[in-house]
Amino acid sequence: QVQLVESGGGLAQPGGSLNLSCAASGSTFIVNTMGWFRQAPGKGRELVATMKHDVPVNITDSVKGRFIISRGNRENTVWLQMNDLRPEDTAVYYCNAQSRAGAMVIYEFWGPGTQVTVSA
Repeated sequence: QVQLVESGGGLAQPGGSLNLSCAASGSTFIVNTMGWFRQAPGKGRELVATMKHDVPVNITDSVKGRFIISRGNRENTVWLQMNDLRPEDTAVYYCNAQSRAGAMVIYEFWGPGTQVTVSA
């Protein structure tokens, strides 16, 4: 099992910044992909950005140039630096950890989520 704990959410004004962090614990040796998803009110959960080991592999078009994903040296922590925030970025942000073999997800774990609200 892998436990994920997010922090750093909150309220930001349009154009502002927030930095989310996610710390993984437990059997982290099985994890090779970590990232962030989000779910806005009334919408499905969508991928924001993911990394395999220390290489970004996916980032959704709507946040390109504004959000930066990074991982710690021990790869047990992943951050999401969110800049130039927009009201449409308002959502619950979830940390995700996967053990993947190519395109196959063998194990998947989720954090409880952290609320990000962008409003004037």
